[in-house]
Amino acid sequence: MHSHATGADAGSPFKQPRAVFAVAFACVVSFMGIGLVDPILPAISSELHASPSQVTMLFTSYLVVTAVAMLITGWVSSRIGAKKTLIVGLALIVVFAFLAGTSDSISGIVDFRAGWGVGNALFIATSLAVIIASATGGFAGAIILYEAALGLGIAVGPLLGGVLGSISWRGPFFGVAGLMAIALLATVFLVKPLPLPERKTGLLEPVKALRHRGLLTMSLAALCYNWAFFTMLGYAPFPMHLGAIQLGWVFTGWGVLVAVFAVFGAPRIQGRLGIARTLYLNLFVFALIIAGIGLWTDHQAALIALVIAAGIPIGINNTVTTAAVMSVAPVERPVASAAYGFVRFIGGGLAPYAAGKLVEHYNIHVPFYIGSVALLVGIAILSTGHGLLAQAEQAQAAPAVTSATEAEELEVGSAS
Repeated sequence: MHSHATGADAGSPFKQPRAVFAVAFACVVSFMGIGLVDPILPAISSELHASPSQVTMLFTSYLVVTAVAMLITGWVSSRIGAKKTLIVGLALIVVFAFLAGTSDSISGIVDFRAGWGVGNALFIATSLAVIIASATGGFAGAIILYEAALGLGIAVGPLLGGVLGSISWRGPFFGVAGLMAIALLATVFLVKPLPLPERKTGLLEPVKALRHRGLLTMSLAALCYNWAFFTMLGYAPFPMHLGAIQLGWVFTGWGVLVAVFAVFGAPRIQGRLGIARTLYLNLFVFALIIAGIGLWTDHQAALIALVIAAGIPIGINNTVTTAAVMSVAPVERPVASAAYGFVRFIGGGLAPYAAGKLVEHYNIHVPFYIGSVALLVGIAILSTGHGLLAQAEQAQAAPAVTSATEAEELEVGSAS
């Protein structure tokens, strides 16, 4: 695993300044927030007398609001600076996670999760940019560190959710509020303010950025991928019929595979197969797993095994696509990140809600079959941009592409 480093700390993505670890820690907690509610979905459903499709709104309100709020992140951070944007995002998460824990109705939690989503968007869109700017291990090292934080958060989240959730369904919400408060303090004291960008980002820039075919192609493929991913994350806990701690262990096993394959598997497989073939093969494997989940929804052991195995393609996909999006987009990284996040999280947000409705109208198998088909559609969309993926590969192979301007020059060069 070699990253093209610019500083003396070549090689390891884990030799970084404290600021990078402060933000990475906050990333871990932020991504815990995704899987944290997984083990308590059935508990919330039974204790607040809510149907599974009402409970899936916990994902939908959070992710759809995250998606839309992604569009304003660049506008905000280019005016108040990256550090203040992180602080505002983290503070919002602390407040709304705490309020969700105090709520007595499903609609209350859904509303507070939406506020949490705004904080999440400000944080996610800015954190990757801050890690890339503050890291000494180069662009590749920074992305691997970010994915490691993401994987760790996704892995630890369900277990923490299961442990705290077995005490009370409110526990995980208070847990996130507490951990995010620590991350907030770490950010305040350890992250140095980054200089304000020379120009302020316009509100509509992320939407306009989607006119670039490469970014649009990657984003739409990611929407299909997230449709399948969040169908699994939002709905698979219900047919497992497990307690909070047992569900926590299942999703921790899944999350560990996400983390391991994001950090160690993805760079090796991409090195061997190239970006395009890695993505096609990976999405196809994921489609088979999701189809299997649909087929064996009623078989507890098979269902658990397939959900855990899904961590492998998810981990690989996260790293390879994040790096490819950043390389393929001819716009500044925060704008690319916001545009991509917007499209991607719309898919992630609508899928669990759609799954709940499909189960009510048809049966438990249908949403997973649709998720599997969505992945095949994603492969078809990606294949229309095959040449662009080859360009992204060249851009990544060029050593020490450290700044967005150099990346832009590279893209202009490879496009002409």
